[in-house]
Amino acid sequence: MTTTLPSIAIIGAGAMGGAILNGLLGPGVSVASIRVTNRGQAKAAVLERPGVESLAIETTPDANRRAVAGARLVVIGVKPAMVPDALAEIADALDPDALVISVAAGVTTATMEGIVSTSVLRAMPNTPALIGRAVTGLAGGSRATGDDLAIGRALFETVGTVVELPESQIDALSTISGSGPAYVFYLIEELTRTAVDMGFSADIASLLVEGTFAGSIELLTASAKTPAELRRQVTSPKGTTERAIAELERADLKAIFDRATGAALARARELAAGG
Repeated sequence: MTTTLPSIAIIGAGAMGGAILNGLLGPGVSVASIRVTNRGQAKAAVLERPGVESLAIETTPDANRRAVAGARLVVIGVKPAMVPDALAEIADALDPDALVISVAAGVTTATMEGIVSTSVLRAMPNTPALIGRAVTGLAGGSRATGDDLAIGRALFETVGTVVELPESQIDALSTISGSGPAYVFYLIEELTRTAVDMGFSADIASLLVEGTFAGSIELLTASAKTPAELRRQVTSPKGTTERAIAELERADLKAIFDRATGAALARARELAAGG
């Protein structure tokens, strides 16, 4: 089955914009045309490939405006603080039926609608988009239609799965799936340090920990059982794992995650307020 998408412009094709670009160029995806922009010519040259027009602001000052001309989908991939200026720059160059989608944390659809007159969506993908395994939260602005959301969903399904939800939940989602990969990598870092402290070499410690995380996730994905059920399978009564789990329970990981995600949510709200 082929996913067919209209003409697309990606303004600021950094890590996330580049991941989206890779998804658009994957098998089973057909796009009418693709234009991408970056500040520097070196990065723009890297993204130049068959079917992609890559423009650099360094050599083409009006690159962003040229990229959005005639584009049905416009993805804003610049840093959150740069979104308002980027939107103001392209506002009068957008086609009337253009759909503008921001992937920036903390930038509300109300802020976007105050600058551009077209429909807007707000998306929150995470870094597994780089390998086509993203979880993306998607919310529509006040002018967005069901068709707009369908196009946005089709776009982000090229890099993983999509969850449509009210915008009021996007910031909370960003603290779970958006920041979540960092939590997983941090847990891997710390367990690897423990393995090294137990006498394993750094290479063997990495193999033990990373292989265990990867295998556990694959097992969870392949199984019909819940994480709790799979954990209990490993935790023999009066065994070593039961003793280890008891220590983790004493640490109250739920409370730690509550505080961590609460801090992330507070920061998301600061960003939305321009802080």
